Amino acid sequence: MLPGLQLWHCHFEELKLLTDYIINVTAVNKLGSSTSLTSFMMEDIVKPNPPVDVRVSPNGFRKLSVEWSPPPTWSSLDIFPLKYKIRYQWQTRDSSKTVKLGPFESTKMDLRGLAPGRAYLVQVCAMEFLDLGECSDWSSPVRAFMAKR
Repeated sequence: MLPGLQLWHCHFEELKLLTDYIINVTAVNKLGSSTSLTSFMMEDIVKPNPPVDVRVSPNGFRKLSVEWSPPPTWSSLDIFPLKYKIRYQWQTRDSSKTVKLGPFESTKMDLRGLAPGRAYLVQVCAMEFLDLGECSDWSSPVRAFMAKR
């Protein structure tokens, strides 16, 4: 944070879904003031935290099992379910390759057709089931190695 810069935040309680809100933000200092109107709907600004406890383990030849838990900060999974995307990547001689899969409703997935002798980095992200708002950030990467037969 820059010296002398103070961050402010506002907490709104009991906001309703499917309602358009308009916020008036006014900044005042010695040089004058500036006002900005911003509109939003709760559904447009939803962003879950990343899934947690991502686990990757070999599961047969050329296959990895990936399991994870929903973000603990996302309450009411029964009312507002999540779906998930998986990405995994590996190094080639010249660069890295990334594959993205999903979305899936389940909290586990098998990655098939992987190359033996290669290390993979696996990550998971969460999104609201009806595609409202934004996808979470990606989880921390988990490294798994596919052993050669």
